[in-house]
Amino acid sequence: MQRIILKSKISEATVTETKLHYSGSITIDEELAEAANILPNENVQVLNLSNGARVETYYIQGKRNSGIVCVNGPAAHRFEKGDKIIILSYGIFEEEEIKNFKPKIIRVDKKNRECTQR
Repeated sequence: MQRIILKSKISEATVTETKLHYSGSITIDEELAEAANILPNENVQVLNLSNGARVETYYIQGKRNSGIVCVNGPAAHRFEKGDKIIILSYGIFEEEEIKNFKPKIIRVDKKNRECTQR
């Protein structure tokens, strides 16, 4: 049996901008996404701690070390600059893989720089 398991989490990032007139996605600082093991075009869920919104989209690379976290497209209606968010990605695992797997959990500071990892 295969199961969908949390693979990565970026906790309490701050939205730096929104772009409504864009085809979709979330732009994340490339360094931050790499730390969380999230690849370009990977499916992610974005949870808004400010209003409870939860959207599914995909990641696109932002400038390395820029701290950018930009919600693009229709999801921009549900996010505002300054909102605190959680970004999640999942993987499909076989039962044996799950036993030794630990998700990457990244916490960030106010500038969206990695400050701790679990």
